[in-house]
Amino acid sequence: MDDIIPPSGDSAESPSPSTVGTPRDFSGLPLPPGMLDNLRQLGYLAMTPIQDAALPPALQGRDLIAQARTGSGKTAAFALPLLCRLDPRRLAVQALVLCPTRELADQVTQEIRRLARFADNIKVLALCGGTPMRPQRESLAHGAHVVVGTPGRIMDHLQRESLALEALDTLVLDEADRMLDMGFHDDIAWIASHCPRQRQTLLFSATFPDGIASLAQRFLHAPTEVRLAERHAAGKIRQLFYEIEHPARLQAVVTLLRRYRPASALAFCNTRQQCRALVELLRAEGVDALALHGDMEQRERDQVLIRFANQSCTVLVATDVAARGLDIAQLEAVINVDVTPDPDIYVHRIGRTGRGEAEGLALSLCSNADRRRVAAIAQAVGFEPAWQDGADLRDGGAAGDAPPLRAPMSTLMILGGRKDKIRPGDVLGALTGEAGFTREQVGRITVTDQITYVAVARAIAPHAVRRLSAGRLKGRTVKVRALED
Repeated sequence: MDDIIPPSGDSAESPSPSTVGTPRDFSGLPLPPGMLDNLRQLGYLAMTPIQDAALPPALQGRDLIAQARTGSGKTAAFALPLLCRLDPRRLAVQALVLCPTRELADQVTQEIRRLARFADNIKVLALCGGTPMRPQRESLAHGAHVVVGTPGRIMDHLQRESLALEALDTLVLDEADRMLDMGFHDDIAWIASHCPRQRQTLLFSATFPDGIASLAQRFLHAPTEVRLAERHAAGKIRQLFYEIEHPARLQAVVTLLRRYRPASALAFCNTRQQCRALVELLRAEGVDALALHGDMEQRERDQVLIRFANQSCTVLVATDVAARGLDIAQLEAVINVDVTPDPDIYVHRIGRTGRGEAEGLALSLCSNADRRRVAAIAQAVGFEPAWQDGADLRDGGAAGDAPPLRAPMSTLMILGGRKDKIRPGDVLGALTGEAGFTREQVGRITVTDQITYVAVARAIAPHAVRRLSAGRLKGRTVKVRALED
């Protein structure tokens, strides 16, 4: 998993106090003093609604079914109970968290590591597809307390007997509805059958399709159910719908971006071809854009997400592979280039913005034929569509002469990572020490096993490449280049 320094203390799932009533703090829970101190240091000042509802029964050891969307603080809602049950002196897998995607698994791993800082030597390991098996087997051989992974890769390790679950105390199913959508029901059942019967099982899901009840009946014992009425606060996400002919949609996206000028935006397309076409157009119009879709190799997807999260890319154009499991801090806008017929997918798409206390903007482009889809979504979700005049989007409107949207940062790739003992502080020190740059010119630093990524202010990127290449990092020279398209 990646070691990360966010630019200003952002985390994968930043806590935010409830806006309903007076939020309770964590001191009223039966948590160890060291854990409470760590929570305060991490900025967990008050429980979110899902934490307030789920933590008491989970800390009592009860099985749990909880409705919670990404960004609601759900990671802490299951991480704190599993960490409380751990015996750090016993180097065996005592908790397993199943996630639908590698992106979500990586974010969950990062957050559990942060929450585990109160105790020494708690080892949290991510096991996901798209990366070689051998390093994962070696890491498992050295021992781990918590494993976070995708069903397919967890099954691979169980079949190869590189992963043992005899000591398991806690099983977590995160975004269970998404795992069912992806066809993982039988895989989850197979993995659960390899877990001890005496365990705690925590199931988190944004929606409750029929398959959730089936899973709960098979694998949970007398679970407590937590269903929160809130999904995405209607007042926090401004939803606007523009009627425009399908051939004009891509150019309309350019106009919307220039009109609203979000610092970061996520544009959803229904097809990979549409993604590629939109990215090509945006770049031609001076917008820093990247694509994320299923045809890409895992390494490419990882780099795209790193660059988008560290502000080296203004617009991420994605298929619904990015609709769940991504938690991008301070995402200002979501654009639905194509209307989805599925209300749940629509909710998950627009839910990437308007996180915590922030407000968000959701813009949807629709043809006249899409109006029935929009009406069905509005009825299912419970809002009144705000239709806008799409006529002025066709020719660029008043925003046609606006300056291009350039990302403020540029990402440098350093050939060397955790295997070379490189840590984020080493990179920060090299840039702000001998290289002479300021802390404000350095953004997010992400360290993987073999590669390190650092965001720097775009204006200094060429100078930073030269200074890092000419200097030394951890006592040796390293190869550095800027990631450009």
